[in-house]
Amino acid sequence: MLKIHWFLPTGGDSRDVLPEGETAHWRPPSQEYLTQIAKACDQLGYDAMLTPCGTGCEDAWLATASLIAQTERIKFLVAFRPGFMSPTLAAQMASTYQRMSNGRLLMNIVTGAEPAELNRFGDWLDKDSRYARTGEFLDIMNHALTGEPYDFKGDYYDVAGATTREVPNPVPPVYFGGASPAAQKVAAEHVDVYLTWGEPPEMARQRIETIKAQAAEHGRELTYGIRFHVIARPTAEEAWAVANGLLAHIDDDAIAAAQADFKSTMSEGQKRMAELHSGSRDNLEIHPNIWAGIGLVRGGAGTAIVGSYDEVADRIVEYADMGFDEFILSGYPHLEEAFWFGEGVMPILRERGLLAGNAHSDANVFSFR
Repeated sequence: MLKIHWFLPTGGDSRDVLPEGETAHWRPPSQEYLTQIAKACDQLGYDAMLTPCGTGCEDAWLATASLIAQTERIKFLVAFRPGFMSPTLAAQMASTYQRMSNGRLLMNIVTGAEPAELNRFGDWLDKDSRYARTGEFLDIMNHALTGEPYDFKGDYYDVAGATTREVPNPVPPVYFGGASPAAQKVAAEHVDVYLTWGEPPEMARQRIETIKAQAAEHGRELTYGIRFHVIARPTAEEAWAVANGLLAHIDDDAIAAAQADFKSTMSEGQKRMAELHSGSRDNLEIHPNIWAGIGLVRGGAGTAIVGSYDEVADRIVEYADMGFDEFILSGYPHLEEAFWFGEGVMPILRERGLLAGNAHSDANVFSFR
């Protein structure tokens, strides 16, 4: 069965893709607004919610913990940077979170970031060193979560008897993404779910094959997830009108400025996203229903699945057939788009036998359709 996750916009939300301060439709990440999104996703049948990390958003641990009592079953995919805390403390926090939430934690390890962001936290390591540190961090954290005291001495950590007061049930799985060779090594050795941004099928297929081969060398098998925005409507014409509308108020100077930033990035994944469109508004549909328009001005995940409910479902099936079992989706704005996909596409996926269960029949949520 597939798992469908949504995004929790702890850095704010809007009805367009312009940065904060440049949009008239800005929605701050208030407790009230995040609660609306979390409750809607809980009732619509999404599996989990991904939260970002960094100084541009609210802290993922605290923000999601505040939503535990507001929701019933949805899980929280909490993103955090391993270099900024002790691996034993991370295990303790994860263990506590599982008990307080009745097992609703998933962990997303984020190693990559631009130097300015890392330097704010006092992290000055080069890229390969950061991934090597992440490998040690995960080794210690994963062992500490077993309940057996663990000793480790490496280049970045020296711990004795790392453990937690109680083994969490279940032990939360580790999600992780990264396109560089250093990142792929960490994924193959230490994580449970490998994530990639939404690339065209052939590029995404190659990523799976590469990681699968490396994991096999360590006697491991991973699960694979992919990250897309989504614009789903009853008809393709309606969906493409929304997609084109997102770019209608963005001028060429804004696109050029964003592309200049992307060219200086250290992220292999971001470079791959930028190469999909090369800063041009032309030919943004890079595969049927896969649109690279968001990546013209936004960093991170830059592609969207655009189309009718059936077309969007078909594209998800196409990626599922390649080996992706988990889909992390989002849209502008996140509250309304969660309904469009949850009410329009998820029933189709259930009818095809790809999603387990049903959305709650007693959902007390407001439909925007």
